[in-house]
Amino acid sequence: MFRKNNGQPKAPEARRRTRRLTIRGVLSFLILLTLIRSIFMHRFENVFVCVLSLVLFAMPLLIERSLAIDIPPLMEAIIYCFIYAAEILGEINSFYTLIPGWDTMLHTINGFLVAAVGFCLVDLFDRSERFSFKLSPLFLAIVAFCFSMTVGVLWEFFEFGADQFLGTDMQKDFIVQQVNSVTLNPSGLNEVVHVPIESLVVNGEDWMEFPGGYVDIGLIDTMKDLQVNFIGAVAFSLIGFFYVKSRGKGRLAASLIPIVLDPEEDEQAEQPSPDGAGPETGGTEKKISPDREQNDG
Repeated sequence: MFRKNNGQPKAPEARRRTRRLTIRGVLSFLILLTLIRSIFMHRFENVFVCVLSLVLFAMPLLIERSLAIDIPPLMEAIIYCFIYAAEILGEINSFYTLIPGWDTMLHTINGFLVAAVGFCLVDLFDRSERFSFKLSPLFLAIVAFCFSMTVGVLWEFFEFGADQFLGTDMQKDFIVQQVNSVTLNPSGLNEVVHVPIESLVVNGEDWMEFPGGYVDIGLIDTMKDLQVNFIGAVAFSLIGFFYVKSRGKGRLAASLIPIVLDPEEDEQAEQPSPDGAGPETGGTEKKISPDREQNDG
């Protein structure tokens, strides 16, 4: 554990704070530039997206304070980059449509991040005995996985509702060039008929020339998003499982999993020392796990 010395934090904690401020500061500056550009271009919907992104940037700090947890610098950096990639690059700069797989990549990361949140929420029940879990590692992994998948499904509900009632296109369309359906079987039997789409005219326009086939209305996008969310959720659940299985050992897991701070230790740290020179421990620095000390050292 690293404590303050004469009011100055030791190197590992200082480096942690510097990395956080640097990443958040650089991305916030880029968002402000985008916001100013959007104002001059009278794209006020983009201004709203920029303001929303800045609000989301403040969420990790608020969550840390309200839940008494410590988010590792690597995980916090991933969160900031995810917000910037989704809102600024994806929505404003149209990376969702210009770069194939951009949406897929973000949904995979989202499944990973939300599984981490679910893991931490369960860990809150054991905050009095940090890294001494009463719940089995398998149970924690299953809860993290289920939490991530539930949030993924709720997000798809939101996308569908926005498309239906607000006329948006959050569920991006895919081009379908063959129909596989039992409905097209004239015999009425439950046997699939495979019909390639060779000609398609809509409102007098040949859709085989552009866009190249029948336009799916979001089902494929929804299922693809849930599949990659599944991959991200499984990845983090496995990391969390082995992390708990080894009782908190593992540098990779320690750099990704939020830890629960000990309220009793924080209260003791804030109590003045007998000589009246300040807190007994010399400050109120967060207690860092041994694995995280190795990462920061």
